[in-house]
This record gives sequence, structure tokens and C-alpha cells, in this order.
Amino acid sequence: MSQYEVGHWINGAVSRGNGDRQQDIHNPATGAVQGKLLLGSVADLDAAVASATKAAKAWGQTPALARSRVLFKFLAIVQDKREELAAALVREHGKTMPDALGEVARGIENIEFATAMPQLLKGEYTDQVARGLDAWSVRQPLGVVAGITPFNFPAMVPMWMYPLAIGCGNAFILKPSERDPSASLLMAQWLKDAGLPDGIFSVVQGDKDIVDAILAHPGIAAVSFVGSTPVAEHIYKVGT
Repeated sequence: MSQYEVGHWINGAVSRGNGDRQQDIHNPATGAVQGKLLLGSVADLDAAVASATKAAKAWGQTPALARSRVLFKFLAIVQDKREELAAALVREHGKTMPDALGEVARGIENIEFATAMPQLLKGEYTDQVARGLDAWSVRQPLGVVAGITPFNFPAMVPMWMYPLAIGCGNAFILKPSERDPSASLLMAQWLKDAGLPDGIFSVVQGDKDIVDAILAHPGIAAVSFVGSTPVAEHIYKVGT
């Protein structure tokens, strides 16, 4: 198998980015180098945030039902191409195919949940909570949010985050593990195929440098993370 290159997904398209660093992608079954990962720069993150910010306003004002229709189309694509996604997990993570298909199945369940967002986003109203006083709640998107995800579930864990964030009207930037990055670009392409506007889902590949840039970026309103306790503590302290 010839070596391949994995870059970023910015403003609705694959991007090689502006970074000057690369990292080998290994086949864990053989130890052989099978590809190159282009590590992102702060400029790449800035570009992703800029496109996300531009797209987020209109997306946040899009009716929840219309956003849900995009997720339904995405769900159908992932169901149809689950073996392609699982094969990427086998190639880069080393899972067996049944294990990889199981991971994809668990991720699909999260997309299914996110399609119910028109119901989940309904607010509450209480008449006369006090004399002459009514109370109501309104759920509003934050804008641009990010997710930092681990190597052990490169498809499922991101699916815990971005379908819900997107369904709620946010733009989402994913920083996947550098050890198995290809799944992120497959999901990005399928979201575009489902009709998601450019800029609403971005992928910036990288290591700790990009994590720290995400935490420091004033244009990112919230960060979700799954990983080790020391890294979680670092993210909490720096990003809060």
C-alpha cells in the first residue's frame, strides 16, 4: 500500500495547512510507516476559527428542524459507509474489524440522538411564577466550540460531541488524536455531502501545540475533552 497524507478540513475542504511539521502514521499491526500527518499551526487554527465564526451566525439562526434534516442525511451516509470508516480504524488504530464496526455502531447511536434536537431544544414557560411575573427559558448556541479527542475511539468519541454541538446550532472544530487521524476527514467529507454548510465542521490536526492554541483562542467559546486525567487537568486550568 502506498503511503498517504492526512491534512486538515477547513472551510469545507481538505487543506494542507501552513504548518512546517509532519508526523509518521504507523500501522500498529506491523509497525510500518503508512502515511504522513501534517501537523497544524496556529495560523491553521485561526483560519478554522475564522471560517467557523463566519458560518456560525447563520447556522445558529437556522431552524432546528432544518439542522436536524442535515443530521438525518449524515446518519444515512454513515450507516451506508460504516465499513469504510471501520477500515480506517483497523488501519490506524489496530482494532479488529468487528471491534471497529462496534465502535462505529456506538457512534451512530449518538447521531440518532442528535437528530431529535428539535424536541430537545424546546424551552420552558411558567405563567405567573410570582404575581405579575412569568418565567421562560431559551436555549441558544454558544457559537464556535471545539473538541479534543483521544486515540482509542477515533470515531465514537468525536461523535459524542459534534453531532450534538452542530444540532444545537454551533460550529465545531475537532482536534483528533495524531495517532489515528483519517476517520476525522471521512466524517468531515460526509457531513459536507449531507449538506452541512462550509465552516460549521472543521478539523485541525496537531499535538499539544494545537491543544494549547485552542485553549487560548478567544474565538472558541467552549471545549469538550476525553482523555487522561493529567491532560484534563491541564485543559481545565488553562482553558477556564
